[in-house]
Amino acid sequence: MAQIRKPRIGIALGGGSARGWAHIGILQELANMGIYPDVACGCSSGSIVAAAYAAGRLERLETSVTALTKLELMRFFELNMTLNGFVRQDRLKQFLHENVCARETLIEELTCTFASVATNLNSGHEVWFTKGQVSDAIWASIALPGLFPPYQFEGQWLVDGGLVNPVPVSLCRALGADVVIAVNLNSNAMSRMYADKLDAQATESSDTAVQITEATQQVSTDEVATTTAMSNNFVSSVATSLWEYSSAFFTSSKSNHPPQPNLIDAIAGSINIMQDKVTRSRMAGDPPDILLNPRMTHIGLLEFYRAAEAIEEGRACVKRMSAEIKLLND
Repeated sequence: MAQIRKPRIGIALGGGSARGWAHIGILQELANMGIYPDVACGCSSGSIVAAAYAAGRLERLETSVTALTKLELMRFFELNMTLNGFVRQDRLKQFLHENVCARETLIEELTCTFASVATNLNSGHEVWFTKGQVSDAIWASIALPGLFPPYQFEGQWLVDGGLVNPVPVSLCRALGADVVIAVNLNSNAMSRMYADKLDAQATESSDTAVQITEATQQVSTDEVATTTAMSNNFVSSVATSLWEYSSAFFTSSKSNHPPQPNLIDAIAGSINIMQDKVTRSRMAGDPPDILLNPRMTHIGLLEFYRAAEAIEEGRACVKRMSAEIKLLND
């Protein structure tokens, strides 16, 4: 009697910056239900978690991200006037090599099928990374304009895959997945984008800059040297914009009007709006078998230090959909 082949399960992990840590909780809760995706595809921050899962380092990644504090997060960013991105790539590379996969690891060496999606900056076409170095696949996929410079790969300039395929269901199917679980982190992401900021501004507007300056002084001397050459007002203004989201670049936060979105909020928020619309359009033509929509609007796009909250919501999201998900094993 011929043995019935078990369907290959794929999971498409969408982008969402700091909200991407929810993918860790989702994969962990799926494992608790006895579901281990055979194909893991990711876009932007989803590519990081998908790679960690495929490399068997999900627990290590969870330990590291939940240990992140605001001060630790500051060390991953730098203030510069090049407008070529604010992320310190050397520190992020070290973080990825220690917690996601070792340096020079190939996609073909991972324990399950992995792929990521990026966008060709010149043509607008999506680029799939299904072989080669995992680091290339991640760096190209996470190159969010405004935070990272475009990533050069084989003669082409690549940026965040969320511009064309925010939740790569199609990539999962192309790699042989019979059943696809999709995770959209940007569903209704804009509905409460500034609600919490209004409350925070009323209580923290006078203290934020001082707190950030004091925190900066705790960083090692060589890292602070480049910023101390700038005026205190400039450092406080930019740091506040990046870390506390309470004021706009080079503007005063003392106002009775809603806070003006800062540069990072405006860029990331605009991309999120576009990604949500692209996701809805693509899923209409190629719907997943299971769609997970974690409730992530309370977590800011750069609040990577709130990993524990994001992970817990990922677990909760799977539990809310447990009845439908259990059918996958039937």
